Formats: sequence, C-alpha cells, structure tokens
Amino acid sequence: MSEISEANLPDYGLHAVPHRIAVFVETKFGEAAPEWLHFVVHTVLFWVPVFLLVLACFFGVRLIARRVSAGSTKNSIHHQPSSLFRYVLHYSRREQAVLVAVGLLAMPILYVTLELPKIIINTALDDTHFPDQHLGTTFQQTEFLIALCLLYLVALLMNGAVKFWINIRKGKTGERLLRRLRLTIFRRWRLRTSRNTDVVPLIAQEVEPLGGFAADAFALPVFQGGTFLTILLFMFIQDPVLGAAALTMLPVQIIVIPRLQRQINVLARLRIAEIRQMSKSLGDIVDDSGKNSTQLLGGHFKNVHDIRLRLHRIKFFMKALNNFLTALTPFFFYSLGGFLVIKGDLTLGALVAVLAAYKDFSAPLKELFRYYQASEDARVRYDDLLTYLEMDAQKAASTPDERSTV
Repeated sequence: MSEISEANLPDYGLHAVPHRIAVFVETKFGEAAPEWLHFVVHTVLFWVPVFLLVLACFFGVRLIARRVSAGSTKNSIHHQPSSLFRYVLHYSRREQAVLVAVGLLAMPILYVTLELPKIIINTALDDTHFPDQHLGTTFQQTEFLIALCLLYLVALLMNGAVKFWINIRKGKTGERLLRRLRLTIFRRWRLRTSRNTDVVPLIAQEVEPLGGFAADAFALPVFQGGTFLTILLFMFIQDPVLGAAALTMLPVQIIVIPRLQRQINVLARLRIAEIRQMSKSLGDIVDDSGKNSTQLLGGHFKNVHDIRLRLHRIKFFMKALNNFLTALTPFFFYSLGGFLVIKGDLTLGALVAVLAAYKDFSAPLKELFRYYQASEDARVRYDDLLTYLEMDAQKAASTPDERSTV
C-alpha cells in the first residue's frame, strides 16, 4: 500500500489540504484506503475545524457586542447589579476565586486517571521486558501491575475528593446568595402600599434556580471546561486525528442547541407571567374580592399546562438530539482508530484509552450545554426579578407619605 507523502500529495484545491494536514501530524493514509475513509479524514481534519473557527468568530463578535450594550445600560434599583454575573461577583468574589483555583488544580489529577489505564494495557500487560526498573526499584510483571492499579485507585480517590469538596463549597455559596436574594425581595415587598400575594411564587420558587446557578456561575465552566480540554488534550496526544474526530459533532450541537434554547426562553417567560397572574387570582379568591376569579384561575391552570407541555417537548427533543450526536462520534473512533491500529500506527492500548476517555469527554460537554441552558434560564428569571423590583421602587417613590407610615 503506497502512502501519502509530501511528494505524491494531490495538488488540486481544497482536496489537498486534509492530506497535507495528515502528513503534518504524521498520520499516513494509503492511497488504496477506501473512499469512505478519505471522506472521514476530510471531514475530521478540514471541514470541522473550519466550521468551529467560523462559529468561534461569530459567537465572539456577538459576545463583545452584548457586553458593550450591557455596559451602556444602568440599573436604577438602589445599586442592584444589572446582571446575575455581576451580582454573583459582587457578593461572592472570594468564594468564586477559591472554587476556580481548586477546579484548575484538579486537572492534573484527571489527566493521571486517563494516562494510567493506557500504561497498564501497553506496559504492565506486556511481558516482553520484565523484570523492569522504575524509580530505582526492580518490578516483576505482577508487582508492576499491582503498583499501577494502586496508583490508579489513589488518583480516582483524589479526583472524587476534589469533586466532593467543590460541590459542598458550591452548595454553601449558592444557598447564601439565595438567602440574600430572598431578603432583598422581602424588604422591597414590605415597602409596598398594597402587599399582593404575587410575591409568594417569586420568593419561594422563581428565585430557587438563581441560587443554584449562582454557585455554578464561574466554577462550573472552569471545572467542566478544564475537564473537556484536558480530555481533548489527552486524545490529541494519543493521536491528533482521533482528537479531531472527538469534535466532529460539536458544530452541529453549537448551532442547533442555542436555537432550541431560545424557544425555551420564550416559553419560560410566558410560564413565569402566567404563574404570577395565577397567584393574583388566588389572592383575590382568598380576599373575596374577585368576582370571576375562579373562572380565571381555571384558565390560568390550562395555560400553564399547555406551556409546560410545549417546554417538555422542546427540552426532551433537545436532549434526545444531543444524546444521538454524542453517540454518533464513536463511529469516527472505530473507523479511523481501527484503521490506524491495523496499520500499526496506533497501539491498541491508546485506542482503548481514547474510547474510555470519550465516555468522560461527553460528560463535561453535556454539563457545559446544561450550563448554557441554566444561564439563559437564570438570566430570564433575574431580568424579571429586576423588573419586579423596579416596579416596586417606582410605586414606593410615588407614595412617600404612605410608605413612611409602614
């Protein structure tokens, strides 16, 4: 089988680019390789990186524009931060810094848990070079296997302990910020001249996700993003083509999921508004001041039911699509990695390690997409909270005499 080299590369247009990239990363595909393999190589080494670069530029420009527009607007609610991220930084700057630092320190431990299984398969299970000497100590094959397994166990315990500590610390941070938000809402509600019951779902349920997101606002993208990049780096070190193959479905996920999330945001706003109207109707029934409140309440029940059904459909479709795209990526591992193992350019241990790493690779990616969904939901809730507080501030300012008597 003749191999593609710099001398016999095709020199026409974009067709030559993936092959030149393959030669650059020292991955040689024979000219007699099946056509489907050439298609996979072109997709993995050229088209996917191009799409990712275009998407990165697009989202980068949009993020800068959003930051500029957000910086030009000011909030008038008694120094209330204009965004949830600013609120989190203002009241938990030190806690967020500690969480981020510990999350970064966990990355070397994670890499060790990925590297040790490959060493066990390629080294400890190969009896051709034993007895072997490491760190001044001579090991027999069984002794070396046990030593590596014990190291792997220690690394797993350390990785689990770090995750446990981060989760506990995030829980404390989120609960403290949630308590502060509820106190802020309650204090503003006390200044109102008419204390309606619409504050009940706001202070009890609607702010609950804000506390959870406040704990994850900076720690989760750093920890899960670092996990994602660490596993991706491990894959690239095993073989650059397999590392690139892990990103094959990422452009589709980046394009589709945000569009579905925007539909969810619209429905979330409708649901919040409907629940507040439902609470007002309930308050009218309790006060015996609503003539048709019972009929209105039934209409609110039906509207909330319909909105939640639409939310379920979109959410579960998005979840099913994401799971399918995640499960589709191993096709590239089995095809490309299997071909490289057959040619002898990749060890079986490295391929097994990449496949095992991909199981962990999809988890932080899902967490990052979940974080995006949670951030959008929290942004909607926080904006509605600011609107609610702004209305209270305006009402209180318009009736200073009555407010002073409360």
